[in-house]
Amino acid sequence: MILTKSNILIASIIALCISFALFQFQDEYFISSMSKSLIVPLFTLLYFINVKNKSPYFTWFLLLFSFSELINFISFYLDTDEALDLFYLAGNSIYIIAYILLLFEVLKGLKMSKVIKDYKHHLLILGLLNIYIVYVLLTIVYPAFSNTDLVYIELLYNVVMLLLLSFSLIGYFYNDNKKALLFFLGTLCIVFSEFIQIAYFYIIDTDMLNFASTLLFVLAFCFYYFYSRVRNEKTFKLFN
Repeated sequence: MILTKSNILIASIIALCISFALFQFQDEYFISSMSKSLIVPLFTLLYFINVKNKSPYFTWFLLLFSFSELINFISFYLDTDEALDLFYLAGNSIYIIAYILLLFEVLKGLKMSKVIKDYKHHLLILGLLNIYIVYVLLTIVYPAFSNTDLVYIELLYNVVMLLLLSFSLIGYFYNDNKKALLFFLGTLCIVFSEFIQIAYFYIIDTDMLNFASTLLFVLAFCFYYFYSRVRNEKTFKLFN
């Protein structure tokens, strides 16, 4: 059996997931963090190898997200609150830009005049729901921040995430195809991964929550990878 580059990358992603789980439950947080930080860059390599006609928005989303993931472990070496706050602002700003590019990816396939006409009630309900969710999230994380700038960046981060989820759902209703479904499933997984991570950081510090968050995180990028493959194929094939 000949190992292709894709097979090697897929095996490496699986190995990193196993490594993350093992070291997480052994309280080796630096190694588990390193393992997780390499997962998205490997998905990005898989994307560049297997997808010929690449979307600029989606490509830059993967590149920026990969960069921010790769520098996450630096926080283990920061020993002052000022340095940690600056790192938090910079890292989350990159994530926000990445998610905005992903939002553009779904918006480019929508005709907004038709969306507003046909889905105005959906948009109203989603808007009200998003406002409530943002309020609840801020009440959870606000007490943990002494720096107002961090609260603002957290607010913007959550707003962008929820807009992405809302429009990915509208995009699925609008296009009603497999590609849009995969994009929505990927976004749903990554948003729920973020929510569970908030619970892990600010409510209860248990490894099972972090594991569940990371599992959804990996599933999200699996769906995004499948989405990128379906874009230019008439049939849906896994990793070939």
